[in-house]
Amino acid sequence: MHFLSDALESYIKDHSENEPKVLQELTRDTHLKVIQPRMITGHFQGRVLSMLSKIIYPKNILEIGTYTGYSAICLAEGLQKNGELHTIDVNEELNTIQKKYFEKSGYADLITQHTGDALDIIPNLDICFDLIFIDAEKKSYDAYFEAAILKTKPGSIIISDNVLWSGKVVEPLDKKDKATKVLLDYNKKLQEDSRIETVLLPVRDGLTLCRVL
Repeated sequence: MHFLSDALESYIKDHSENEPKVLQELTRDTHLKVIQPRMITGHFQGRVLSMLSKIIYPKNILEIGTYTGYSAICLAEGLQKNGELHTIDVNEELNTIQKKYFEKSGYADLITQHTGDALDIIPNLDICFDLIFIDAEKKSYDAYFEAAILKTKPGSIIISDNVLWSGKVVEPLDKKDKATKVLLDYNKKLQEDSRIETVLLPVRDGLTLCRVL
């Protein structure tokens, strides 16, 4: 489902901050070398993540789902001096392209890469995170959120991606479509959870911002 016309999407992109050249290069490389390149964050959403990070000005960021590193670079743009971004991905094959572009971006010294199951890694991070971005396996969103919120403080922000799931969240549910059911339950949980305040933004495939109370 396209929420906006192609013309409006182009207008929005053209009237937002320009995409950094290193991210343009990463996008090209991802489309040439990686399966499912549409998973990359992209220009507009990337600038939204960058702006949010700059507004929050976090000391510590946690990203669950690195893919090729586009969103990590965007989030790192808002880090405090000597801040840290910890990013987790289960796919070891992506490490090379991640490292290449972290170096090219100038943020490599601030980014720590973790490879493996986020649910095993997060409990061992002795860090309080100001900003958390969840963009990994949809069936585990609730578990990721519960693991992540334990590493926050009041005022921390948790962002969840793909919460509109190409518009499937407002279409008749196919009983075989487990991913959509998971996201429907997750969205309902976030709206009702008394530990947070929540707003769902129609940015690209949907971003939910949760502020920990």
